[in-house]
Amino acid sequence: MSRASTTRPLLLPLVPLYRLALGVHELCRGPVRRLRFPVVSIGNLSAGGAGKTPLTIALAQALTRCGIEVDVLSRGYGRAGRGAACVDSGGTAEEFGDEPLLIAREAQVPVYVAAQRREAGLLAEQEIGVLKGHDFSRAVKELKGGGALAPEGRASRVHLLDDGFQHRRLHRDLDILLLSRRDLEDRLLPAGNLREPLSAIRRAEVIAIPENEAEVEDELKARSWQGAVWRIRRRMEVPAINGPVVAFCGIARPGQFFEGLKAAGMRLAARIAFHDHHRYTARDLNRLQSAAREAGAVALITTEKDLVRLGPLVEGLPPSLPILTARLRIEIANEAAAIEWLLARIGKELL
Repeated sequence: MSRASTTRPLLLPLVPLYRLALGVHELCRGPVRRLRFPVVSIGNLSAGGAGKTPLTIALAQALTRCGIEVDVLSRGYGRAGRGAACVDSGGTAEEFGDEPLLIAREAQVPVYVAAQRREAGLLAEQEIGVLKGHDFSRAVKELKGGGALAPEGRASRVHLLDDGFQHRRLHRDLDILLLSRRDLEDRLLPAGNLREPLSAIRRAEVIAIPENEAEVEDELKARSWQGAVWRIRRRMEVPAINGPVVAFCGIARPGQFFEGLKAAGMRLAARIAFHDHHRYTARDLNRLQSAAREAGAVALITTEKDLVRLGPLVEGLPPSLPILTARLRIEIANEAAAIEWLLARIGKELL
């Protein structure tokens, strides 16, 4: 049992203060602003580790296959700047954040980052030109003022809002909420990992649950949920390697990663967990190499997000100690039907 799991129950007296802070934040939220094109949010209730980024990638790819133009709006957590920027897939995590950079590389769609995601959306719509044959400077002025635009010139385009369930200052046309059995059994911060109480699920239009956790849907029905339920499959693609490896990561739920590697048949000589969104240094690489030598490991293995954050540091590793990547993929069960339903739901915004 981790130290965090044993000390967190001691923080239960602080949960009412956290709920009070949530209420104050809600009162001070300010006006909800719109973008020109519909916004589909992908989010969750827990602090990290739910699979939001892989689901965002899967949705972007599915919509693109349907002929819908897609871009992704993200906060760009951990990036150095705060202003709006378009992600360069050849850039670094320090410039754009690890998750936006991974999405840009994997989904092959434009990704925009800003501390205020509406600013990212405005930049996206400025770059694509939302109104053909119209005065765009006027359009941007209207958007910044929170006004609505006339329907002329609309195209089939969707903004995907990554990790957007709590970012409520931006209007969204559809909220997709990832939910697992762990969430149903969890507590609010700081005694647990929930950023919001379970009652917040009523804001969603779609709840995406692990395909192997049918009891979650039963619990939702018991809570009078009448919205759509998507079942999703998590699949870890693990490279073949003959020998033990040192597994490391800097994600919210490292245990989930390590157990996934074990389930895939990998021999873990050592496990090293850094804090979430850890920025790697040359010293970290030296530590990993030392651990590999001591354990007799033939390779290092990590997540895609960690590899993005490592950047050019991996070039310093010797050929005798390759760094491998386990790729997490999410598939939507009955994807065609799910995407058809989504497009029908927001179809009036695409006309």
